[in-house]
Amino acid sequence: MKHKTVLLLGATGLVGGECLRRILEGNLCDQIVILTRRPLPDTLRDPRIMEHVIDFDQPESYRHLIKGDHLICAMGTTIKKAGTKENFSKVDFTYPHRIASIARENGAGHFLLVSANGANPNSLIFYNRVKGALETAVQNLGYRSVSIFRPSLLLGDRAEFRAGEKVGASIAKFVSFAIPERYKPVHAGAVAVAIVRAAQENRPGVRFVESDEMRALR
Repeated sequence: MKHKTVLLLGATGLVGGECLRRILEGNLCDQIVILTRRPLPDTLRDPRIMEHVIDFDQPESYRHLIKGDHLICAMGTTIKKAGTKENFSKVDFTYPHRIASIARENGAGHFLLVSANGANPNSLIFYNRVKGALETAVQNLGYRSVSIFRPSLLLGDRAEFRAGEKVGASIAKFVSFAIPERYKPVHAGAVAVAIVRAAQENRPGVRFVESDEMRALR
């Protein structure tokens, strides 16, 4: 990625924050363009970061900012936090798809998407259905490379408390021996390592990376 510009969505979240830290520590690109709804904490300030606080519902106000070589999307929410299925779909489908489309129009060649284990556009589970729909949609945008990461339950220190993840992680510790590798919890740091590695390799085509592959990297 050296001498490249990385666009990053979700930098204030768990996986996005891990990606940002690893890119900066490894000095892997010249510039990181961050689109966010709230400013980054002061601890993440760096001259290589170009931060833009935007209104995601006003695409014409930020279209000119979406320029880079790689687009990493670690953006997402929960239905509980979003309040409604409609709001969840906006954050987990509409915004990422819109920005991915604009980025491609502006010359981006590699889209790296954090999706979810179980993502399927035909799933009976709403969450998985939205994630799967986005996976399918972005493959039709004309990117040279599309890398899709499907983590299972995420481990790591979030700024916000998610009771479901805490309970799930606790249960998983006791029944780990019975859980297939693909479905075991994965640390956000391992997901970030896989994302950064895929960006560096920059292989053409569509690539799916499952949790067990990420855990192996960790």
